[in-house]
Amino acid sequence: MTYLLLAVGLALLIGSGEFLVRGSVGFARSVGLSPLFIGLTLVGFGTSAPELVASLIAAFREAPGIAVGNVVGSNIANVVLILGVAALVAPLPVFRQDFHRDALALGLATLVAVGIVLTGNVTRLAGVVLVAMLVTYIFVTYRLERDQPDSEAHRHEDEAALVAPPTNGAMRHLAVAIAALVGVVIGAKLLVDAAIVLAAQFGVPEAVIGLTVVAIGTSLPELAVSCIAAYRGQGAVAVGNVVGSNIYNVLGILGATAIVHPLRVPPEIADFDIWAMLAAAVLLLFFMVRGQRIGRLTGAAFLVAYVAYVLYLFRA
Repeated sequence: MTYLLLAVGLALLIGSGEFLVRGSVGFARSVGLSPLFIGLTLVGFGTSAPELVASLIAAFREAPGIAVGNVVGSNIANVVLILGVAALVAPLPVFRQDFHRDALALGLATLVAVGIVLTGNVTRLAGVVLVAMLVTYIFVTYRLERDQPDSEAHRHEDEAALVAPPTNGAMRHLAVAIAALVGVVIGAKLLVDAAIVLAAQFGVPEAVIGLTVVAIGTSLPELAVSCIAAYRGQGAVAVGNVVGSNIYNVLGILGATAIVHPLRVPPEIADFDIWAMLAAAVLLLFFMVRGQRIGRLTGAAFLVAYVAYVLYLFRA
């Protein structure tokens, strides 16, 4: 029964996460919001919605290992799993000028998150700081890119265009988004419930399940977007989707969850996994700052690294 709940939860997250992004973006376009604003906000929020709902549910279920592990594990999976798969679909060219602001935001957000996690608790004050950083990032980036459009601004617009559905009327898109949000909530609840049971059955810490099963499940919308972008030859969008998701995860998801329900950080995450998240961010920043192409061989190496990481968690 647990595996059935897990499968249903994952299926709901895949389908509902996709429709949530498309419905919200479609509604925003219908009411006249700019592609730049949509790319900066709704695409990131939409693809990160499963992480937010899952972490909130886990926090209220007193499962901090799943709540924190979901965020940390998602950021690791986004880089080495999702970009690895996307690069196998098609090599991902990366140009420095497409990521100069987001590279800085990702680096700063990751360092702040690492510092907070190492304190052992994500307090409400820490949550406010993280969310304030996200709001500042969105505001500053939007103003700069609106006033002086550059290649990074065009990338954000391309991200919105990639997931934009045909225009079918604002209310229809809104109805789709609301129904999809309900599906995300139900899917995330089933996923978290199954994760708690699996942790008990296998005798592993809840953090391990949060870092792997839950993190992969909630990252499925990012996987879909990045693979579609890679298939269409939009490597910058595929990489940008991961960058934006990682920024939203550590600032928005971890921050909002802590504001609603402060979190105790499991020691195993502070001892090892947060450093793995930092290493994944540094790896991604290397490709962004260098303008280094992520080819199929590199993508395969990413996947091998992720498999090794998961095996280490379950064997530790």
